[in-house]
Amino acid sequence: MKVRSLEEATLRTTGAFALIDSVRRQGVKHIFGYPGGAILPVYDEIYQAEARGEIKHYLVRHEQGAVHAADGYARATGQVGVCAATSGPGATNLVTGIATAQMDSIPLVVITGQVPSYAIGTDAFQETDIWGITLPIVKHSYVIRKPEDIARIVAEAFYIAGTGRPGPVLVDIPKDIAQQEFDYNPDVQIDLPGYQPKVKGHLHQIAAAIALIRESKRPLLYAGGGAVLADAHAEIAELAKRFQLPVTTTLMGKGAYDENNYLSVGMLGMHGTAYANFAVQGCDLLIAIGARFDDRVTGRLDKFAPDAKVIHIDIDPAEVGKNRKPDVPIVGDVKEVLQAMLEATSYEENIQTKDWFVQIDHWKEDYPLEVPTYDNVLSPQQVIYEFGRQAPNACFTTDVGQHQMWAAQLIKTAPRKWISSAGLGTMGYGMPAAMGAKVALPEEQVICISGDASIQMNIQELGTLAQYGIKVKVIVVNNGWQGMVRQWQESFYDERYSSSNMEVGMPDFVKLAEAFGIRGVKVIEPSDLQSAVAEILAYDGPVFADFRVKRDENCYPMVPPGASNAEMVGLQTPKSSPINPKISEPVAQLERALV
Repeated sequence: MKVRSLEEATLRTTGAFALIDSVRRQGVKHIFGYPGGAILPVYDEIYQAEARGEIKHYLVRHEQGAVHAADGYARATGQVGVCAATSGPGATNLVTGIATAQMDSIPLVVITGQVPSYAIGTDAFQETDIWGITLPIVKHSYVIRKPEDIARIVAEAFYIAGTGRPGPVLVDIPKDIAQQEFDYNPDVQIDLPGYQPKVKGHLHQIAAAIALIRESKRPLLYAGGGAVLADAHAEIAELAKRFQLPVTTTLMGKGAYDENNYLSVGMLGMHGTAYANFAVQGCDLLIAIGARFDDRVTGRLDKFAPDAKVIHIDIDPAEVGKNRKPDVPIVGDVKEVLQAMLEATSYEENIQTKDWFVQIDHWKEDYPLEVPTYDNVLSPQQVIYEFGRQAPNACFTTDVGQHQMWAAQLIKTAPRKWISSAGLGTMGYGMPAAMGAKVALPEEQVICISGDASIQMNIQELGTLAQYGIKVKVIVVNNGWQGMVRQWQESFYDERYSSSNMEVGMPDFVKLAEAFGIRGVKVIEPSDLQSAVAEILAYDGPVFADFRVKRDENCYPMVPPGASNAEMVGLQTPKSSPINPKISEPVAQLERALV
């Protein structure tokens, strides 16, 4: 097969070449996708680009795997992830992954093939209106109508996806436009007068926020996914140190602050730490940074941080005041706003917070996160904790369920080393996201924590791991259930376990992995745990490991639906928690009841 040089291809070219060349000019090195009839002209240009060493394409086994891999790539790097699929079912198979990225503000450019433009609207073979289908779940979308627009559209798509509040952008290209020849001009200028993300925070509001922090006696800094997306971890660390602010993070915000630091109180929310949830209920000032007051964080919204004034910093004005009206709203890029706040202050110790830390330290002592151990069966927490202990610098991805919450509680990660579907809660996300992260970070250890139900959602991607030798370690915490569903059925549905038992029909995961040409491991005995984890991490290739764990373990603490964050269930009896009169009365009352 003749491979055209870049100079030959550029003289007079096709829409398909212009598309791939424009993507290349955005710095893209990796694309995840699956070909099909409508997008074949584009894949022919991907073939040529690969042959020239410009781009590497990863063939997934299902289009959902492609979009999740691009998502994991974007989260791991902060760059725009790219995936491609054909028209009709190829495009619709991307929908769940697009919605996942939209909910978590992940920058993607999603390229879909489309039937020829003259056939659109005729119910042609494999025609779907993917532009219309995805309209509610993208940041922006395009249907290319003429090849002369391709360079501009691609440049705009990447700019929109990666700036402001990031998100997925769809580019739909009809087959005839991809095949049409034209005089290609790659030099374009982006001109989007209607899209001007606000980056700088208002100086008056910044001054008002600093004044509230200085006055506060029980402050709490609450960092969400926006803090990670803005790469604002250094600024958060300095602000917390300067004013002695305890720091809590959301599921998406993990990594925005060092959880080993004494100022950290861990994750808050439905399965957050007890001390983070008590702190948010008792604080007098809540500093929300890149967070959206999600229901899994707040519990009952009208009882969330009931005595606190609120500073809310976010780049998206639609989020500020959406769920909780702030006393000081600041619209702007989180990193830029925090830099401005630091520039406006000098180093100072906020001595007013000392009593507050005494109380928080008592909560930490009385309600620690525990890793239960049993004589003849592994606990799921034990397995997850051991991977976090032996691979403290690894990049972790998760699926969704109990294992996700245990991992969030027990694994302490660095910025962009925690990759999990938070807003949409997408089962089947973990392994393809790990593929994307490993492609992005080939020298890093990448570990996927999954469950026996979640892993079966996209288990076919073992084929992609095998084809490309992507050295991901896939850890299945196997309790034979849809674990979180079972826990809710036990707690709220009188133990009516409707369609949540996964034992019947469960494959032999070791044989299945080996059938794909991947090393399979099965671990049952607690005494084998440490050595098995060490061997898995040391193996030079992908591993699929089945850890059989206690079947009925529940994930605690837990904030029941409709309860406030202070009304957790599953807490152990406190040792000696004193009542501090300076904390809020609702928390004090709860503590008295617990004691």
